Amino acid sequence: MDVKSKISRLKNNQDGKTLASNMVYLSLLQIASYLFPLITMPYLARVIGTEGFGKIAFASAIITWIQTIADWGFNYTATREVAKNRENQEMVSIIFSRVLWARCVLALFSLVVLTGLVFTIPQFHENALIIFFTYLLIPGHIFYPDWFFQAIEKMKYITILGVLFRLIFTLSVFIFIKEAEDYIYQPLLVSFGYLCSGLVALYFILIKWKVKLRAVPLKEIWLTIKGSTNVFINNLMPNLYNSFSVILLGTFCTKAHTGLYDTGKKFTTLSNTAISVISRVFFPFLSRRIDKHKFYSIFTLSIAAAVSLVLVISAPWLVPWYFGTEFVGATPVLQITAPAILFVAASEVYGTNYLIVNRYEKTMRNITFTSSLLGFAISFPLVLNFQHIGAAIVFSTSSFASALLSYIYYIKLKTK
Repeated sequence: MDVKSKISRLKNNQDGKTLASNMVYLSLLQIASYLFPLITMPYLARVIGTEGFGKIAFASAIITWIQTIADWGFNYTATREVAKNRENQEMVSIIFSRVLWARCVLALFSLVVLTGLVFTIPQFHENALIIFFTYLLIPGHIFYPDWFFQAIEKMKYITILGVLFRLIFTLSVFIFIKEAEDYIYQPLLVSFGYLCSGLVALYFILIKWKVKLRAVPLKEIWLTIKGSTNVFINNLMPNLYNSFSVILLGTFCTKAHTGLYDTGKKFTTLSNTAISVISRVFFPFLSRRIDKHKFYSIFTLSIAAAVSLVLVISAPWLVPWYFGTEFVGATPVLQITAPAILFVAASEVYGTNYLIVNRYEKTMRNITFTSSLLGFAISFPLVLNFQHIGAAIVFSTSSFASALLSYIYYIKLKTK
């Protein structure tokens, strides 16, 4: 049966209607996610310059580690468990409470570690203010449990909140950021938006859907954390080549090099976010209907391949036209990282949305560990010798390794 026929059949059943609805809402959210940054990025590029972008990227790379620790893989394991128990209100309340308190404990622990690093590492101490401003994303991220909306397949609420607060943030950029020194306000504005949307999200969860927030013993919190450790490692390890390359750039190279890498990778990052959204829409569905995996894989990989090709071809005029001539050095970064859109999509298709859905978390952990260790090993010589170009090569190489290993294990399991 061809893809068109499968789409038609999906439309005629409840699962298909739910998928279509969620895809529409998250597509609207993605349009907003693309549109609003596309409006602000040229303005920010011209106002704060490569050095300002570099400082923001440096702080973001550090906080990425903290966010990964606070998430601890719950965005997949908790989503899967709520999706399977969503008709059981009592069980949903228990899962939600355990995850929320576990994330709070992990965020507090991370803040203590981060504070120690800021006061002991000179490069961190130099950028202490923007690092702590960027850390404010973490409580906002915790209180905005998008994983829960994903699990119950109510993407409409994420979309409304996301679009509203992205609009507010976009307007705030033009109001508060007027000169290069104002770069410090960018993470503060983003954090404020997350905190506000998080409070509204909690209202819907606790009041509208009557999910009960319970006190959870420390032993249960520990068991909840322990149960998601394999997925956590899988989420953490890519930081060894992704955000770690940015930290290397910010520590041993100039902030301008960091800014060029971050700028050149913007379109790749936005595209990977779109692929991630498709993955998130299908994840709870595939948890119930793994027989639809082939349709999902064709759909996702086709989109990723097309976007990768367009960005590689258009990069030489897109980067200077969009960011300004000061950022022309970011062009090769985009051309090197754009193919990784396809690689990341393949990792989502054959790894996250097949191996993890089928509870092969350890296999996925080993895949990610291997590809990340490769990226970590090659990051030192490549970044130190080729700066932002080296960081781009590290990112694409590691992404390719992850995609290849995910596909190999997928074939092995399919042919068992």
